[in-house]
Amino acid sequence: MLNRRNFLAAAVGVAAAGALTACAKSDAGSSTSSGGSDSGGSGGKAINLGFSQVGSESGWRTANSDSVKEAAKEAGYTLKFSDAQQKQENQISAIRSYIAQKVDVIAFSPVVVTGWDAVLKEARTAKIPVVLTDRSVETSDESLYVTLVGSDFTAEGERAAVILEKVLATAGHKGEVKIAQLEGTTGAAPAIERAKGFKTVMDRQHKDDWKIVVSQTGDFTRAGGKQVMAAFLQSNPDINVLFAHNDDMAIGAIQAIEAAGKKPGKDILIVSIDGVKDGFVAMSEGKINAIVECNPLLGPQLMDVVKKVHAGEKVERWIKTEESDYTQDQAKAALPNRKY
Repeated sequence: MLNRRNFLAAAVGVAAAGALTACAKSDAGSSTSSGGSDSGGSGGKAINLGFSQVGSESGWRTANSDSVKEAAKEAGYTLKFSDAQQKQENQISAIRSYIAQKVDVIAFSPVVVTGWDAVLKEARTAKIPVVLTDRSVETSDESLYVTLVGSDFTAEGERAAVILEKVLATAGHKGEVKIAQLEGTTGAAPAIERAKGFKTVMDRQHKDDWKIVVSQTGDFTRAGGKQVMAAFLQSNPDINVLFAHNDDMAIGAIQAIEAAGKKPGKDILIVSIDGVKDGFVAMSEGKINAIVECNPLLGPQLMDVVKKVHAGEKVERWIKTEESDYTQDQAKAALPNRKY
């Protein structure tokens, strides 16, 4: 898989113009616009942006979608928004629809990392620049997209391992650390990279005392987290740590832990990633021990990048988001300020 740390320093955006036509699909072609005087385009013409979202599988994803929609409206762009429902074929279909409609820029958060070359080549042939959001892809030609706006998932996995060290120290844990890992959707960049980052720190610093005893995908959903955690507890009742790739799976796992007669946050220490409001509620209640933030509010950054790309300006190859880490003692104070 392409390592995002090795991305080129800059890429040149390609300008494309075209009129937006009506789309036949009601959800895949939902459209919003706001007629500002400049509207982000040249000569007062609004930029036509096609955006394909992974789905609505979590609170994080909903906040991400809302941020994109609100920022597009604020910028005065005409937005064509589609929900892929976590299916790559739906996303490819949406992107091809945007190409047919001759939008100015295409942005999407890819369901998985592979399988995009064909449709990205179609976009390039149509002279429509592509911007990735939130997640990376693996391509045979990096010039098929202009830039990525999103988090460093490998670093998030590393941060989760580092904060687990603090959690274990605070809990006064002694002895072997038996970790259950709830993975994100199979083949998705955050699932691959968060697992990689966590294991890197674990192997480097805790090879003798930490062990991932069981690991399985929960598809980034609460239902998946609950179901898989229940199975984990059946097969490995001595688990004492849970590393969840997102808060929603952790929240689902908490239900399974409590149903098994154990105390989340005490009998099983929990570290998760995202920072959604429900995660902070669980942390303030002592059920999650620490959360590594992954900021979903990418809309304003994305609209700024889209404007530059449309104008043919140079942008950084990877535009990272600013994020923090939180522990239980910070949860109650931080909770009122969570925007998602």
